[in-house]
Amino acid sequence: MKKIAYLQCPTGISGDMCLGALVSLGVPVEYLIEKLNGLGIECEYALRAELVQRNGQQATKVHVHLLDHHHHHDREHSDDHGRHLPEIEGMILKAGLPSRAQAWSLAVFRQLAVAEGAVHGISPEKVHFHEVGAVDAIVDIVGTCLGLDWLGIESNELGLPLLYCSPFPTGGGTVKAAHGQMAVPVPAVLKLWEMRGCPVYSNGIERELVTPTGAAIATTLAKEFGSPPPIAIKQVGLGAGTINLPIPNILRLWLGEGAILQSDFNDSGDNSSNIETICVLETQIDDLNPQAIGYVFEALFAAGALDVFTVAIAMKKSRPGILLTVICHPDNLFRCEAVIFRETTTLGIRRTNQQRAILEREIQQVEIEYGKVRLKLAWKGRSPEKVIANVQPEYEDCAELARKHNIPWREIQRLALQRWYLENQS
Repeated sequence: MKKIAYLQCPTGISGDMCLGALVSLGVPVEYLIEKLNGLGIECEYALRAELVQRNGQQATKVHVHLLDHHHHHDREHSDDHGRHLPEIEGMILKAGLPSRAQAWSLAVFRQLAVAEGAVHGISPEKVHFHEVGAVDAIVDIVGTCLGLDWLGIESNELGLPLLYCSPFPTGGGTVKAAHGQMAVPVPAVLKLWEMRGCPVYSNGIERELVTPTGAAIATTLAKEFGSPPPIAIKQVGLGAGTINLPIPNILRLWLGEGAILQSDFNDSGDNSSNIETICVLETQIDDLNPQAIGYVFEALFAAGALDVFTVAIAMKKSRPGILLTVICHPDNLFRCEAVIFRETTTLGIRRTNQQRAILEREIQQVEIEYGKVRLKLAWKGRSPEKVIANVQPEYEDCAELARKHNIPWREIQRLALQRWYLENQS
């Protein structure tokens, strides 16, 4: 069991809410200040935390007070109160941060710069961060990475924390930004969501709920978005937002223990099968021309579906229908949903996240007297303990040779299997 975390964002996410949740979990403010001072901005801000009430619930509010009269930075653009990505990266690299916090901070700012650059049509290095890259955001991002590292959350094979995140509320209305009034979600947030294919929804609150800083932290560091992973909750941190909303404006960070999945770590060395998170989409259809189903299958596979199948069912009013089920990775959820809504008559699709165990696999090839046949191999474990669990010739290869030589498909399959086992006997 390893330490993992889950961000629950019923009223969105911002950098100061992340800091509040981390301090609520025990990360000392003094530790954050000590490490942040290495960035060379100690004269530009003051950091403090307090307990506040949000709709009757107590949470931790972290304040980043900007001290504008203490700006002493000899920067090429010192008159614009902002920084470009290379300067921020240089500050982080020189700050003497813990290695994981340094790497995560650099990754978050790079992600944010890529998104801002895409919005404005310029390279990430030329992005001027304005208020997004000002001192408060630097403190929020680097402080959050310091806090996650301090809590000892496990890293996955990519070096990122085992952090998961709920879907995001979209918010609404407008907000004043450096480029004038903007619709919510602001362009940078939308781009960050697009880059990760994030699930979003409306909770009916017409305010800015997800800030660019909060979106950058979550979309860079979170492994997956959706329902909570299997987790034994040990502690919950509550980070308060600034404004009062119809529901408690609190970011909840669940800290606990979870089983480490092969999809998180590729070097566990055991003989278990791989575990991965998949999305299952289901809908019943009773008023679609059956001829369309074949086309729907093709379109879903082109959209990234792992499997598609139908089951005959009896629906209301005794009408015959089908249950259409699609299995896909979370990254392809919305593409597959779009195909179903576009190509069928359904009015609603059910979504669930599930864990599935999968075997390691690869394609090999054998040559029989009639030609070459590919085979799909599946196994458990790793060499030298690797155990072959299944060997299956590819259907299309067998069918092509069977048609070409006018012999049964089953005979081609038998010969291919026989050849593989002869060549791989130990």
